[in-house]
Amino acid sequence: MSEKRPIFCVMGAGHGGLAMAGHLGLMGFEVRLFNRSNERITPVQARGGVDITGEDVDGFGKVDLATNDPAQAMEGADVVMVVVPATGHETIAEICAPHLKSGQIVVLNPGRTFGALDFHHTLKKNGCTADITIAETQTFIYASRIIGPAQVHIFRVKNSIPLATLKAHGIPECLKVVREAFPQFVPGDSIFKTSFNNIGAVFHPAILLLNTGWVEDPADFEFYHQGVTPSVSHILELLDAERVAVAAALGFQAMTARQWLYYAYDAVGRDLRGAMRANMGYRGINAPHHMEMRYITEDVPCSLVPMSSVAKKFKVPVPIMDSLITLASAIHDRDYRSEGRTVEKLGIQDMDLKQIRLLAIGEMS
Repeated sequence: MSEKRPIFCVMGAGHGGLAMAGHLGLMGFEVRLFNRSNERITPVQARGGVDITGEDVDGFGKVDLATNDPAQAMEGADVVMVVVPATGHETIAEICAPHLKSGQIVVLNPGRTFGALDFHHTLKKNGCTADITIAETQTFIYASRIIGPAQVHIFRVKNSIPLATLKAHGIPECLKVVREAFPQFVPGDSIFKTSFNNIGAVFHPAILLLNTGWVEDPADFEFYHQGVTPSVSHILELLDAERVAVAAALGFQAMTARQWLYYAYDAVGRDLRGAMRANMGYRGINAPHHMEMRYITEDVPCSLVPMSSVAKKFKVPVPIMDSLITLASAIHDRDYRSEGRTVEKLGIQDMDLKQIRLLAIGEMS
């Protein structure tokens, strides 16, 4: 990598992609924006960038190129930032495969569970032989929303975002490059930790599914506070224990949800419900009024399903997790287990624990 400032390609022009492209431009980086459809990029082309409002970030971010041509967007880019729902990672990998060049860095923002592994396996299936670095973040750096054509509001830029590369020895070099723009990225140790410290897998689907009647009622309620009654909290704690047990089967200690709340928000409580209610960042967040949303459509197939699939492979019982996958599939009349990330789709079904760990640290291809 040369000493010049890195060139960024942002894949995806949704709420997060526009925020990232605009912020990068505002910070003075050369940035290209790719989106499959023209609806979101035409205003960016006309404006020459993205207008950003927010307490931490405010101004006009120049976008050097906005296009639906992936070859143009990726040519000469040092870092490819994938900012689409995890359900779109496979499609983006298929789009990227013919155009990736050795030395480029791909970062999934975020990876959910085993996003980097899924991306790697899809690239291989599509004949990509470039020697690239694939990274995933544990969560997304922004809380942001599109407020108009080529306009986005950034509510918050998170302080600390763990990042890990599929080949763990690549983490320092990857961070050296991406931290030129985003010092918020910190070492995530391994993709096991970024994948299993994915607390949205615990909170999002379960709270939504256990409050279905209230969600579909027109009355508002606070998702993380009113939606987490003592009984719902008990289910969350059982689900969280299953997630931690699957991580232990892979040979590492995952954060509990209570530990994560303290780490992320300095929120403490006698139990999980107490810690969630002590988190002022959750106060005032109302629940949606429909079930067709990413808390299920993304978090079930891309978080719960891979965790459950790994659990089955290593004979770890996860009855709560499996029940939530079944309920989500029934409500949406879809088979999330067959749609989601399984060990078969990730290409690790025939690997033992040692082989999977070697893959994660980069000693197997």
